[in-house]
Amino acid sequence: MIEILLVVAAIVLAILAVELRNLMHAVVCLCCMCIVVGILFGVLNAMYVMVFQLLIYAGATMVLFLSVVMLTERKEK
Repeated sequence: MIEILLVVAAIVLAILAVELRNLMHAVVCLCCMCIVVGILFGVLNAMYVMVFQLLIYAGATMVLFLSVVMLTERKEK
């Protein structure tokens, strides 16, 4: 049951990451999606994959994305 809930949450967060207009919100949704996928790997007893998912994708890559988004100049309406 928890696996289905995690899969649905990952799909919803992935769709939000693509569809949101605000870039900061899209990156946060993408980071949350990576965390949910890591938790899903943990539930499925794939601890090695879970650790790399959380450290590399949810950690390092999202820090890079967030820093790029924060350092880019946006036009205010």
